[in-house]
Amino acid sequence: MESKKEIYNLIPSQYYPKTELINEGTPLEDIQKVIQNSGIRYPLIAKPDIGLRGSAVKKINSIEDLKSYSLKADFDYLIQDLIPYENEVGIFYVRYPNQKIGKITGIVSKEFLIITGNGIATIEELIKENPRYELQLKVLRQEYGKRLLDILPEGEKINLVPYGNHARGAKFIDGSHQITAKLEETFNEICLQIPGFFFGRMDVMYNTFEELENGINFSIVELNGAASEPTHIYDPKHSLLFAWKELARHITYMYEISVENNKKGVPFLEHQLGMKEYRMHLIQSNKIVNF
Repeated sequence: MESKKEIYNLIPSQYYPKTELINEGTPLEDIQKVIQNSGIRYPLIAKPDIGLRGSAVKKINSIEDLKSYSLKADFDYLIQDLIPYENEVGIFYVRYPNQKIGKITGIVSKEFLIITGNGIATIEELIKENPRYELQLKVLRQEYGKRLLDILPEGEKINLVPYGNHARGAKFIDGSHQITAKLEETFNEICLQIPGFFFGRMDVMYNTFEELENGINFSIVELNGAASEPTHIYDPKHSLLFAWKELARHITYMYEISVENNKKGVPFLEHQLGMKEYRMHLIQSNKIVNF
């Protein structure tokens, strides 16, 4: 039940794309005014303000797409500039409250559902050539309809799902070997500017890794807090035992940080409030998962 917009508001604006909150039921004319005043341009991204594993995230290419999304959305949502960079990583960051220097504990890179035409096969046939992609076929049929029957010209590429989300078909690759002192220095400087952020994963799109290390030509897609997973565990090369160890390591970080924060006066979540939020979470999940 965390509001993405409230989290974005904690991050210095230069680090993430232009983002506006649209309340459920806002008329299309008012949404258009928000877009115009903010300088957001098509194509743009629409996504739930309170989300879950990429559900109801849509690329909006036109006013017609926006109208369709706004009429269907029975939840508050964000409209956001489309980030222009092609590469995406998730960077897990940990810092103890009594320290000024944190560390990167894992990096996951993401391979998108990209197909390449051969001038003979249809888009759907190309999808079926990859078992991982074929798992998304039902959703892709809803998304693309008859376009899947088009023959893709030789050499032409299509990114079928332009979001680095595991549940939407992206392949996660453990990129933790890319952790460098320079990258840690850059992201420590960024994370120190985010009030109360000690533990979590930043999903970041970037141009080149060298530029990312130096803090240029990148944008934060989202910042995930205590509910974050060290998603490098989902690299197919890793074992279940590896995943358990990494989860235990990160849960220990979270526990120790929570204890330190509590000593400084931050209250623990009360059971009654936790159960209330969990029930609200189930309602919200049903809305967006079935979107």
